[in-house]
Amino acid sequence: MKALIITDGTDSILAIAKLIKEALAGNTKSKIKAKITDAADFKGNELLSSDFFFIGCEAPSPSSFSSIETFLKHVNLVSRKCGVFSAKTKTKSYLKGILKDSEADIAEPLIADADSVKKSDIKKWIKLVTK
Repeated sequence: MKALIITDGTDSILAIAKLIKEALAGNTKSKIKAKITDAADFKGNELLSSDFFFIGCEAPSPSSFSSIETFLKHVNLVSRKCGVFSAKTKTKSYLKGILKDSEADIAEPLIADADSVKKSDIKKWIKLVTK
């Protein structure tokens, strides 16, 4: 199985993305190979070939998300499970909004501070996304 983790490249979001990747790799039930990519380097074919995807940014509407916003308006991801994450509560509405047209199956968003989030919380959240 494959997962793609898309970030805005900020330190806090990248730190959470690394925890997500680590938790996915440690999933003993099913081997999930995860890749972290910066939204500025996003390629749609990587998302389309993934079983799950995660998308996170620190603040709404980062400039690096412009191409992914356009992509998500024109693709049907109804069969894909998605996890959105951020360090700020207001950002979850933005992320859910850009995913709306794609019809991806969005799990409850993860709002976490990279410095204090527990690995166990990440693992529990990933179970919601990947179930």
